[in-house]
Amino acid sequence: MYNDLLSIGPVTVHGYGLMIAIGVIVALFTGEALAKKRGLNSDAVYPITFLSVFGGFFCAKILFCIVEWETFIRDPKQVLTGNGFVVYGGIIGGVLISFLYCRFKKLSFWDYFDLVLPCVAIAQGFGRIGCFLAGCCYGKETDSVIGIAFTHSEQAPNGIKLIPVQLFSAAGMFVIAAILFWYAAKKKHAKGQVGALYMILYSLGRFGIEFFRNDYRGAVGPFSTSQFISLFIFVAGIALFIYKKRSEEKE
Repeated sequence: MYNDLLSIGPVTVHGYGLMIAIGVIVALFTGEALAKKRGLNSDAVYPITFLSVFGGFFCAKILFCIVEWETFIRDPKQVLTGNGFVVYGGIIGGVLISFLYCRFKKLSFWDYFDLVLPCVAIAQGFGRIGCFLAGCCYGKETDSVIGIAFTHSEQAPNGIKLIPVQLFSAAGMFVIAAILFWYAAKKKHAKGQVGALYMILYSLGRFGIEFFRNDYRGAVGPFSTSQFISLFIFVAGIALFIYKKRSEEKE
């Protein structure tokens, strides 16, 4: 609700950026600890994380430019320098960069796929808290007791009670992370199934939460852009989960 948390001279600490930074750091150290526990190369977690973050931001911005193509054509600078990103672009870009890095370093991609995505869920949870502080990704108007009115937001309408979808999303991501860590701890699962489960759970949650958001996110027919992408991610997650299970059974 207050994005400008602290000002020291000309430097201002923004809640949105701070939460993203905290999320990345927590994800990084969690991934390193898990890698050591699973006998993987923990040193690889750092380059995979940083390459995924930068590649993810780049791809998230590209997808945002595609969604906002009319604005981009009219004023490219506004789209390129603004705060707009599409999370799915970041996820897809991060996975692609990680795959290329693992191939280059001759590492088992599926091991790190299962390792990193639960950590990504944690980072996303903190990121959504940042969205709440900044007022972006805001929800629909409501008269219920859960409604929260922004007072200093440059993005959400101020003085109107809105559904705090950012906080619901954050809680959902932490729950997804907990489920993934629990499933990863089980001995009976094939490589790649933890990551596939992330795809299934995240796409379901994202599809549902979109009904309660009120910021413009582009549209494909009756669905928002993110809902439309969620349909494909969900199907891909189900297919991958089944494929990896059957592949293990054949070995």
